[in-house]
Amino acid sequence: MQPSKALVRLTFVIYLLHLFSAINGLLSPALIVTVFLTGWPSVIALIMSYIWKVDAHGTFLQSHFSWLISTFWWTLLWVVISWVLIATFVGMIIGVPMILIVGIWVIYRLSVGLFALNDQRSVGPRN
Repeated sequence: MQPSKALVRLTFVIYLLHLFSAINGLLSPALIVTVFLTGWPSVIALIMSYIWKVDAHGTFLQSHFSWLISTFWWTLLWVVISWVLIATFVGMIIGVPMILIVGIWVIYRLSVGLFALNDQRSVGPRN
């Protein structure tokens, strides 16, 4: 089943909202992951993903909405773990690089998803 062109465009907008937040993290004193998780564009994109995921059921876009939602929540989990580690002096050695790695992972996931969307194919480990 093919998704509507409007839903494909909307998915592009959701990716761009997330990327806007991630790039803001690169260009500001904040880290990529901090802006990705707390920036309004990403929060709005997350809400949009939950709302329109139902409309994408049975299409290649279903994997994109799952990809975007899981990227957000996995990022949140790893950032919480990183901050818990940073709270301990010894953990700082692991926590700070961990946050930087998670930021790179976010950019990677968004890029992979955008390229797959542009090719109108599913994204994720089963593709």
